[in-house]
Amino acid sequence: MSDHITRDPIYNTVHRDDFPAMLEVDRYGTRTDAFDGIISATHDHFWDPMDKVYLDFDSPFDLENEYLMPPETVPELQSAVADVLDEGQRIRLANESTRWGLSAILHGEQGALSLSASLCHILVDPGAQEYATNQTREEARHVTAFSRYISARWGRPYPVGEAFGALLNELVGANEVYKKLVGMQMLVEGLAMGAFANFHSKTNDPLLKRLTQLVMTDEAFHHKFGKIWADKTIPKLDAKEHAQVEDWAAQCFETVLFNLINIRQKQVIYQQFGLDWEWVRDACREVYTDQDRRNTLKESTNIFRVLVKTLFKSGIITDRTRPIYAHWVDMEELAGENEDMVGYAIADEGIAYLKALNEKRKVIGQK
Repeated sequence: MSDHITRDPIYNTVHRDDFPAMLEVDRYGTRTDAFDGIISATHDHFWDPMDKVYLDFDSPFDLENEYLMPPETVPELQSAVADVLDEGQRIRLANESTRWGLSAILHGEQGALSLSASLCHILVDPGAQEYATNQTREEARHVTAFSRYISARWGRPYPVGEAFGALLNELVGANEVYKKLVGMQMLVEGLAMGAFANFHSKTNDPLLKRLTQLVMTDEAFHHKFGKIWADKTIPKLDAKEHAQVEDWAAQCFETVLFNLINIRQKQVIYQQFGLDWEWVRDACREVYTDQDRRNTLKESTNIFRVLVKTLFKSGIITDRTRPIYAHWVDMEELAGENEDMVGYAIADEGIAYLKALNEKRKVIGQK
């Protein structure tokens, strides 16, 4: 299955309907140890979204009078939109925008869950299959956690945006394993790490701050799984194969850059305030130019900057597609940075917190 573009046997696959291949006796003895560190580390960052010891979803937050995220992080409130709303409406619009963003994260987590489960059906190596199973479990608790948070604050999530929903559908349904690994483990997980770091550093809600940190303790390892694939695969690709992966990654980048936070995608919010989405779009365009977009991409927690760094440090971006990203991100600056991703430090702090908490609970339970 050459279209999978794999160059290491630990990523060998079979057709998803070929279960007999999983019963081959020689397969059981070919388990890789490449993912053992990630798999065993899951014990260090165990948490349960159904247990109040980890997250108390009954903790209050006054959505009518407090901003979940600072108003300066809401593009609409930097435009003429703010002039036609009173303070209460501005707070509500900002919080609905946060709801929309968290709903997208919830849908992304569901996509990651379904994609990880699909890898379990096609990966031949028992170690790779075990890792995919482990990630599926962790993505499932993310779906539970974000579902409970959104339920506690608003009742229900917003529907998935058209462009993001189409991308998730493509990734989950893709036959090519490189699309699954690059698309989800690197592209979507890269976006997620940036989004979680942004929420964690700026939110005014302690519950959301803790939630994003706990999720990051898992996502940091999911991100590393994609990096392992890149390290073992990208250097071994021929020019045609590399171009295929590189072009597809650039296409995905442009899709999320121009559509993930697109005004048209968010029109369901504006209807609640009697605002025409096209007027909102034009108002934002007056104050939010391409230069402003480039300036926001300079922030270390900007989701798109994190994504570009992920692709760049993995060797996927070459001079062929570099101009696509350089229009928005300072590639020379990225080249001078180490490979640590934004959010790793936050995740490390979260892991230390969880280890201490879980050890304390274990000791108490033994008495």
